[in-house]
Amino acid sequence: MRLRVLGLLGSPRRQGNTELLLDQVLAGAASKGAQTEKVALCSLAIDACDECEGCYETGRCIIQDDYQLLYPKLIKAERIVLAAPIFFLGLPGQAKSFVDRCQCFWARKYVLKDPLPRTDSGVQRQGFLISTAGGPETTFECARKTWRALLNTLDARYVGELTFGGIDEQGAILRHPTALEEALTLGKSLAVSTEV
Repeated sequence: MRLRVLGLLGSPRRQGNTELLLDQVLAGAASKGAQTEKVALCSLAIDACDECEGCYETGRCIIQDDYQLLYPKLIKAERIVLAAPIFFLGLPGQAKSFVDRCQCFWARKYVLKDPLPRTDSGVQRQGFLISTAGGPETTFECARKTWRALLNTLDARYVGELTFGGIDEQGAILRHPTALEEALTLGKSLAVSTEV
């Protein structure tokens, strides 16, 4: 069984530190047979949630933009990895708009009482966070809480993260002694299901 690993790049800058880490994660997963896909959120047109509550009737977001491409991917993926730097103690706008638009999943689950379907493989979804910040390790707490809240709505377990403080300028992660190897190792672990 090939698990699907969906990598969501939440940085506004391409080829930055979090994308370098995400690429290693996806390479590791692919090397162990996983089906991988990377989506750069900054390349998509995703408007902010306008809290119209249209999703309260259907469980689907009614705003017709590129978010519609992500809805089925989130349902199908067994592994969901968000890679985003920290901006002012939280997720950058591209990542946060994506998270907020997932309000439709919340409406489906809690308003309409319509459980999300299991993945095609039957394997439970798992979520991971990859993040860098110029500040210390405590800088990541808000992003962790936001990502955990979304994963809970998606019936996905938060099972791992790679966070690196003191990483600010573009390419700084390449000078970290273990970061790329840690990302590769994490990726390899994503391809394996521990469920019986």
